[in-house]
Amino acid sequence: MKFTKEQIAKFKKEHGEIFQISIDGKTAILKRPSRKALSYATSVATKDPMKFNELMLDACWVVGDEEIKTDDSLFLSASAKIAELIEIKEAELVKL
Repeated sequence: MKFTKEQIAKFKKEHGEIFQISIDGKTAILKRPSRKALSYATSVATKDPMKFNELMLDACWVVGDEEIKTDDSLFLSASAKIAELIEIKEAELVKL
């Protein structure tokens, strides 16, 4: 799946920062997960770690080849990259 510059601009306007994932000729556009989605997925992960990956991929999904969600090998490859979408900024704590 190829995306035009216009489509990418539209996705950025709608979702902010976006990312492209490509696996064996299949492509998808992903966004960063919301805190609410991350919280829910994390709560489910204690009982079913694979469900965490499913929920996160769904929460981050903008558009793309559905096979990434349905084909096990593509899904597992995408799952390995999901953690990179969770941005953790460096914080500074200073005792006053």
